[in-house]
Amino acid sequence: MPPIDASPAQPPVTIVAQASASKTAVNTASLRQPVVKAAIEALQRGDRAAWEALFEPGATFYDDGAPRNLANFHRDAIGHERFTGIERVSADGLEVVGPFHSDQWGSFKVYFRFTVTDKGRISRLDIGQAK
Repeated sequence: MPPIDASPAQPPVTIVAQASASKTAVNTASLRQPVVKAAIEALQRGDRAAWEALFEPGATFYDDGAPRNLANFHRDAIGHERFTGIERVSADGLEVVGPFHSDQWGSFKVYFRFTVTDKGRISRLDIGQAK
């Protein structure tokens, strides 16, 4: 028969997994246009519902100048693509340029150019590789 341990019982240890802050952390202070800031922050969090809510019904999407399906971009990119930094924001606040990471395509420099309606909704998104 094994000896009886008389030491007091230890409480169970809870281990909490945390997502890497470097995966989504990017300084958005330079984003002064509210819709653009909300869009980039939703992209960074991988929050598809928040991202999609910013778009006008029938909004258009262009990737390196070619028309693409915006719904497919919502589905395939959000949660799998993100800026890893912001290098430049246009004077009007509608274009963001910086290093970017795609789980599928790797890392490269991109631009996101937003067209925003008077109602504060995105009517067009142009993205592409930046020089």
